[in-house]
Amino acid sequence: MKKKVEYFLDCSSPWTYLSFKGILDLSKRKDLEIIWKPILVGGIFNSINPSVYENRKNPIKEKLDYHQKDLEDWSKFRGIKINWPKVFPINSVKAMRGSFFFLDQSNIEAYLEVVFRAYWTEGKDISDEVCLTAIVETLGASAEEFLKFIEFPETKSRLIENTQELMDRGGFGSPTFFIDQKDMYFGNDRIQLFEQLL
Repeated sequence: MKKKVEYFLDCSSPWTYLSFKGILDLSKRKDLEIIWKPILVGGIFNSINPSVYENRKNPIKEKLDYHQKDLEDWSKFRGIKINWPKVFPINSVKAMRGSFFFLDQSNIEAYLEVVFRAYWTEGKDISDEVCLTAIVETLGASAEEFLKFIEFPETKSRLIENTQELMDRGGFGSPTFFIDQKDMYFGNDRIQLFEQLL
């Protein structure tokens, strides 16, 4: 029987990009089913975790320097290239609503792969509909249908509901994982930890 891992994610975080690669690699090694839960992490920061904004306003140099080294180390480990984008933070709401479009078509992994790479490697503005249109078309989907879909009230509700669900279950950021519904793990580096349970 496949083990299920709920994966709450927002593509606006470099650590989530790292975790995306990590969880896909893990799913190849283990009999694992990923339950995709797109969220809007900015909504969480605004609601229960505003300390993120304070840390950005008043960074500690030593911590910032180490943070950069840590990001580079993990990027090498995961086999991806992260170039800090000019636009940060990014408004990821349209991109994350769009993930449901591809989730419903069982193609969310391919979509997220292109979105993450576009923003974190190529520095593209994934908040822009022109950018998203190009991404959608590379995946062989209809850009017109996609743009309509992300404005449906039902689509907006799905993103809000996932975000609220994560907060209700004790989550405070992206990426967050749940094993067996109650066992929560936060962060890219926790994949190695919960791998032992699988």
